[in-house]
Amino acid sequence: MSQLHCGRFRLSLDRPLVMGIVNVTPDSFSDGGRYVARDAALAHAEQLLAAGADLLDIGGESTRPGAAHVPVELELERVLPVLEGLQSAGVPLSIDTRKPAVMRAALALGIDLVNDIAALEGEGALALLAQSDAAVCLMHKQGEPQTMQQAPVYDDVVAEVCGYLSGRYASCLQAGITHERILLDPGFGFGKTFAHNRALFRALPQLVHDLPAPLLIGVSRKRMLGEITGRDTGERMPASIAAALLAAQAGAAVIRVHDVSETVDALRVLAALQS
Repeated sequence: MSQLHCGRFRLSLDRPLVMGIVNVTPDSFSDGGRYVARDAALAHAEQLLAAGADLLDIGGESTRPGAAHVPVELELERVLPVLEGLQSAGVPLSIDTRKPAVMRAALALGIDLVNDIAALEGEGALALLAQSDAAVCLMHKQGEPQTMQQAPVYDDVVAEVCGYLSGRYASCLQAGITHERILLDPGFGFGKTFAHNRALFRALPQLVHDLPAPLLIGVSRKRMLGEITGRDTGERMPASIAAALLAAQAGAAVIRVHDVSETVDALRVLAALQS
């Protein structure tokens, strides 16, 4: 697939795209509380755009391990003013949600991508996206955010993640969501130990080859990088860039990050010196 059909946009996949994260939440693991206010979130989004973000991912519910459930009304209250304020941003806007009601409201605003950790398993989600022009990112997870890191178990994590994502991709096609609108995410840190995450990361070239749609990879500042480096969340930018470069070299289509400017520069160096 050379292009991602993403709502109002057609994005070339000739190089890895950088998705900037805008968390409109008080409790996200990395920057929770910094951008809850609409003006702060919009200012942060503008900074990410100036730094070179190709897409913006706006979320109103933290899905970090142990995160509390957020009611639909509160999630809408957080994200809709920000989505409205970014309509003329000039890049695709993604809504990071697992709730069909939030998806519906965001799609009504003309959102370009739905980034769903539940892979459109919510009631009515498949039909809702099939009726739209938006792209979708389907993620693998084991369990729910509140408990997913307590005791994740796999017989073969690579095979099971591949099987699940391939199945959800097939469900999308059957519902009427075209191939050009689908991204797949292995779900690093979502019901996976460090050993599971490492096995998946090492298998990225295989996943890129075997899975039926391009990959979105999100490991920015995550615990797996802290387990490698011993660094706290706010000190994981260098590790995040290293992981982003490895993902890009493995063939990832989209890299979801907090540190946009640094990641964009690193990817430019990679392209200039190794392509």
